[in-house]
Amino acid sequence: MASKLTRSNGAGWAFALPGFALIAMFIIVPFLFGFWFSLTNQRLVSPNPTEFLGLANYEDLLGLSVITLEPERDAAGQIVRDDTGEISYPRVRKITRNPDFPQYQGMREWFRWSSGDNAIVVIASDVVFMKSLTNTFIFVLFIVPLQGGGALLLALLINQKLRGINAFRTIYFMPVVISIVVISLLWRFIYDGSDGLLNNILGALSFGLFQPVDWLGRTDTALGSIIVMSAWQGVGFHMVIWLAGLQTIPPTLYEVAAIEGSSAWQTFRYVTWPGLRNTAILVLIVITMQGFALFSQINVMTKGGPLDSTQTLVFQAVERGYGKQDISGGSAISAILFVIVLMISLIQRYLTRERR
Repeated sequence: MASKLTRSNGAGWAFALPGFALIAMFIIVPFLFGFWFSLTNQRLVSPNPTEFLGLANYEDLLGLSVITLEPERDAAGQIVRDDTGEISYPRVRKITRNPDFPQYQGMREWFRWSSGDNAIVVIASDVVFMKSLTNTFIFVLFIVPLQGGGALLLALLINQKLRGINAFRTIYFMPVVISIVVISLLWRFIYDGSDGLLNNILGALSFGLFQPVDWLGRTDTALGSIIVMSAWQGVGFHMVIWLAGLQTIPPTLYEVAAIEGSSAWQTFRYVTWPGLRNTAILVLIVITMQGFALFSQINVMTKGGPLDSTQTLVFQAVERGYGKQDISGGSAISAILFVIVLMISLIQRYLTRERR
């Protein structure tokens, strides 16, 4: 005998089952396979049988240690310095390749800082992965306020009854409908170090005083350049979401605020922003997830360079899984990325929950 739930929603379940089947086939099952591969030494093409390794792939990716290097001293006990006056330290590889320190075997220097005369060195089992993890967090940290705040500003500007306002809405939204690959190619020409549009404009505005910069070829500007381009490309999409939220706020609230003599800032703070609370949560979560999925811009514009300064988690997962045919390593990176995004989404949801 069918239950009440089945009898009353039979048609709904019939329509939903194909969707559930597709989700299971293309999302759930591949995710489970990927997690299983991350626990093995699976390669894309290999004559060797697959072996179960447990958490070895995760240990290789996340392994970190801190070592202290004391300065080298001469026969008199004085600190040795190089030609520039900097203190000379023993090479890190003397420790990471020393059989007396098996816990450091295979590790490389990630970064260091000075503590008095000593040098504190952070070494990692996989420096490239650590750089990709750091770059991804930096990208998300900057893209969320830039893209979300810029989209809100544009939504406020075009949420007015002015002649020709629809043309501006179309212009602002246009980069969203253009392929991200095409956008990346165009901005690669804009950022060109020899004859790029950006260098030409800055040179003209400074009357030739500005020296051309290879924006994508320098470690200190490459990631920032991609952040600016990505913020510009996606701001139109979130502008539409903000605009939809603005149009749900009752006009009578603005009329009351005007009668009370509220300033523009007070109106935004006490009327507009509270009315956009649910929209803000949606925009925040969507931009965060899109930020962690950064791939196309890196693949087209920098290939992770220069000197791994634009490596990201998704780019590393694809590069290892298909470029190096290391399916197990790529799957482990994907699993780590899934956990990170899930935790951040839950934290965001908790912080932006409705409080009574």
